[in-house]
Amino acid sequence: MCRLFGLSSAPRRSRATFWLLDAPDSLTTQSHRDPDGTGLGYFDADGAPQVRKAPDAAYEDRDFAREARRISSATFLAHIRLASTGSLTDANTHPFQQDGRLFAHNGVIEDLPALEAHLGADMGLVRGDTDSERFFALVTREIRDAGGDIGRGIERAARWAAAHLPVYSLNFVLITADELWALRYPATHELYVLEREAGGPHGGRHLDHSGTAGRMRVHSGDLADAPACVVASEPMDEHPDWRLMEPGTLLHVASDGRTEQRPAVPDPPARPLDLSDLSDRAAHSQTAGG
Repeated sequence: MCRLFGLSSAPRRSRATFWLLDAPDSLTTQSHRDPDGTGLGYFDADGAPQVRKAPDAAYEDRDFAREARRISSATFLAHIRLASTGSLTDANTHPFQQDGRLFAHNGVIEDLPALEAHLGADMGLVRGDTDSERFFALVTREIRDAGGDIGRGIERAARWAAAHLPVYSLNFVLITADELWALRYPATHELYVLEREAGGPHGGRHLDHSGTAGRMRVHSGDLADAPACVVASEPMDEHPDWRLMEPGTLLHVASDGRTEQRPAVPDPPARPLDLSDLSDRAAHSQTAGG
């Protein structure tokens, strides 16, 4: 399935190095289970969003996927895509950017014509074909209508989707220049959070996180002496404090580094999907290993 990774070291900017495909043999051994795209989002020193991404990582963009990306930011967002909807193009590769925010999603929502009709003129925010970017446009509109309150906007968008659309999974991470938000909904896929103390559990240690099957590695020497909060689709090291987020829970890491988790979508989807309801492509995107 797709992999999500978000990190906040706010209020401090940190340097981190990302390898979106780490193991040198992962592309050959995984064959057609390889990613359909890889992407990395962060914010520069002026607070402007930056996105580096490439579709078709398994074949045409091996160098991009394996190259060490050394960046500095207070918030980071990385995504490895297995496509469920949309062609393998840059426009359909996560993260997406809207109104100075970055967003990446792991899951499937359906009945896109109903979502597009609900968006109306706000379909102008959408550049590609994916369910993910359309849902992000709904989040963006709800944030705007809530007077810029990001948490309230996310809740409104997620509750509308849960009540009106067929939903398999809505796990996502959204970042600004100094804040991070993450939602797990419903219980379909896991999403973990680690509130990491400076230097890790033994003190003085850099952050070095690795995903399974050669998927994604993150290293930051700066976090040997600074705390951070990490959100990921799986625990990425042996730290004992990784916690599975409860379904329907929204995580917020504030600009001062404080974290809060609160119930955001209390009701189950009105039109829940299971694997048998999905197309072969969408089902593969949600179950393929690594």
